[in-house]
Amino acid sequence: MFMRQCPAKIWQGGCACALWVRAYQNAPSHLMYDILVKMLLDLDGIEQDPKFHPEGNALYHSLQVFEIANKYTEDPELLMAALLHDVGKAIDSAHHAEIGAHMLSEVASERVSWLVHHHLDLLRTPRQTRKRFAHTSQLADLEALRRWDLAGRKRKVWVPTPHNAVATLMNLFYHQQLQTELCPPNGVNY
Repeated sequence: MFMRQCPAKIWQGGCACALWVRAYQNAPSHLMYDILVKMLLDLDGIEQDPKFHPEGNALYHSLQVFEIANKYTEDPELLMAALLHDVGKAIDSAHHAEIGAHMLSEVASERVSWLVHHHLDLLRTPRQTRKRFAHTSQLADLEALRRWDLAGRKRKVWVPTPHNAVATLMNLFYHQQLQTELCPPNGVNY
């Protein structure tokens, strides 16, 4: 469970977002919108080191990264990772990748959780990461996520609201599901 895997200091004051997500880990899909918006809103007011994040708070940064990613991909899982890559900062900035991945493991795909967990690998250990994931889709995804993360550090640029970003994301997931149902892979007979 999430509480056992997080450092004890994180839980001294409690974390409404992580507890809320944990409580809704088996929530029906219609609650996903509320869960994701809540995760994003918990980033509002989380200030970041201006040396690395001149744009300011974590919510504004996350929305910038999503908006940039949305121009380059229609892959809903990659977009979800872009939007939610820093959700762990609502609990602990130093361990945000690991914490965010665990939070998302309760409500998102394994791929999204993996991307959030590893989104700093190309910063922390670029050579090892490139070697480990050479010629894989994981490396391509991490490179794209890293580019967007770095690009989303501007001041005074337009970003969607958290509600609009999540609605866009949910719409992409819906259309992907619909397309899969209407156009099954070759060889599938009904």
